[in-house]
Amino acid sequence: MQGRKDGSAPMEVRTTRFGVIEIAEDRVITFPKGLLGFPERTRFCLLEPGDDACFFWLQSLDEPSLAFVVTDPALFVPDYSVPIRKEQMGELELSRLEDAQVFVIVNRVEDHLTGNLQGPLVVNTLSRVGEQVVLAEKRWTTRHKLVKVAAVEEPERRAASA
Repeated sequence: MQGRKDGSAPMEVRTTRFGVIEIAEDRVITFPKGLLGFPERTRFCLLEPGDDACFFWLQSLDEPSLAFVVTDPALFVPDYSVPIRKEQMGELELSRLEDAQVFVIVNRVEDHLTGNLQGPLVVNTLSRVGEQVVLAEKRWTTRHKLVKVAAVEEPERRAASA
């Protein structure tokens, strides 16, 4: 295992989806309050499948089987914004809003991918501290449709129609 330039070695994390992965300590995102439903799970990393990916995995470093698909909601909902209160800025160690990155947890509901726009994840890109924010306004939902999923024909159907 090769060390980083600062001399520290990446940590190995065993996951159920991706096997053993190596994560540099400076890539860890800490959610001091955890996520809704998972208050004891506070350490995560963002796994990027490729340079042009718009969906990522938020993998728990505390629970090998806990991972969420997340995305930047601005890619799908241009007028979406998250108001960050002064006390949240302090909790996130944010001095500038430009240093915040917003993600939403994605689920598949029937033939759509949906995003939890009511409970976005806000991450300070410098300190790597995050918080799941519950929005007071009811304009957004926990299952906001982001994109329709293309139907995939089952192999038996294709063979039968040939």
